[in-house]
Amino acid sequence: MCRNIKTLFNFDPPATDDEVRDAALQFVRKLSGTTRPSKQNQHAFDHAVETIAASARELLDSLETTQHPRNRDEVAAKAKARSALRFA
Repeated sequence: MCRNIKTLFNFDPPATDDEVRDAALQFVRKLSGTTRPSKQNQHAFDHAVETIAASARELLDSLETTQHPRNRDEVAAKAKARSALRFA
């Protein structure tokens, strides 16, 4: 489940709120051990996702770096090349 969480810091353009929420969702899924909570636990699950997404957004917005922003297309191409070598 968590292998879908990607680095979101220092990209141009910056991470969107949807990307941050998706990462938070994957994190909560991993912690809870379920991809779909029961109706009884849905509120707690959703609350955890929103709280973690807000914390993650706060973290990303407060981090600083002297490095140039990374290009999303270049990073994706490198990951695809590594994957091709690994699974070829």
